[in-house]
Formats: sequence, C-alpha cells, structure tokens
Amino acid sequence: MRPTSVDGTRTFVTTARRAQIVEAAIDTVAEVGYAKASLARIAVRLGISKGVISYHFAGKDDLIAEIVTQVLQQARAYMQPRIEAQTTGPEMLRAYIESNLQFIRDNPNQLRAIVEIVRATFTGGAKSPFSGNRDGAVHILAELLTRFQAAGDFRADFDPCSMAMTIRAAIDVAPSRLTDPEFDIDKYAHETVTVFHLATRATAT
Repeated sequence: MRPTSVDGTRTFVTTARRAQIVEAAIDTVAEVGYAKASLARIAVRLGISKGVISYHFAGKDDLIAEIVTQVLQQARAYMQPRIEAQTTGPEMLRAYIESNLQFIRDNPNQLRAIVEIVRATFTGGAKSPFSGNRDGAVHILAELLTRFQAAGDFRADFDPCSMAMTIRAAIDVAPSRLTDPEFDIDKYAHETVTVFHLATRATAT
C-alpha cells in the first residue's frame, strides 16, 4: 500500500521522498545501466535502506515507470510552448528540432536513463513502461507537418509520416552520443535544422 494522507492524496513529505528516489534512480540507471540499477544500489546512493524505496514504490518496474513519466512530462513542458508559439512551418520545425535537442543537452542523465530503459525493453530485460502508442511523437509531428504543408509552408510532395519518422530518428540518436566528448550537440542541432529545412522548404532559394 502506497503512503497517502487521509483524503487519498500524497503528503508533501511523501512527494519529496519519491522525487528524491526518482532522481537517484535516474542517476543510477544513467551511470550503470538498467540491469545493474537495482533497488539496493539506488538505496546506497541515497544512504537509505531498500525498504524505504519499497515503501514508496511497488518494485523496480513501478520506479522505472515513474522515471519515464516524469522525464516525458518535463520534456513536454519544456518543448510544447516553444513549438506552439510558432506561426509558420519553417519556424515550427526549427523550434521542434532545437527544443528537443536543447532538452537533451540540458538533461543528459535523464535522457541517458531513458536510452537504457528503451534498450532493456527491446532486449527483453525490462517490462515496457511506455504506455499508449510508442509512435505517438511521430504521429504528432506528422500532424504538424501535414497542417503546415496544407498551408503551403512546406513542399507538397513529401509524405508527412515518413518525414516525421526521419526527423525523430535524427533527434533520438542524440542521447546515445552524449558520452562522446567530440559530440557537439549544439552544432548537431544547427546541422539538423538546416538539413530538414532544405528537405521540406516549399521553394528553392
């Protein structure tokens, strides 16, 4: 049974402790990988007993699911206002790519942890914590491309879904390169924006 107050909501202390555990879990997964990130190892990082973690989370799967939920919520809160503020297709696409890669740049451990979790999911080492449609980000981007394509902001002869998949692939490879000291994510963002601007522009310049 997870700790709550009498009205069924989590107390401030409980919420703070859960956040502390999630942060330690993110750092542990990012550092040693999913398989080695045991509850005991996470507890040692925090200087608490494994039982304290078990008091707040039903198990490792529950904790991993909370990591994914929190990182995705943080990413959405960071990127969505920047993307929605744009009024033209090229501006939207630039904001989309830059905000994704800037979030990755500014939150390296969170993204390395997500990469490790995804790898474990694909290799069968972990239960998938990704609820709903795994391709949701592709579909959302494809809808944006379709809208601005219909407005004449993009060339009319590319397939929005295929283009969205390609853009997402270019973004999603970045977290796995963060440990490479020669990888400059800001330069990568600039080049990625340029490539997809040229690939989608309505008319040649």
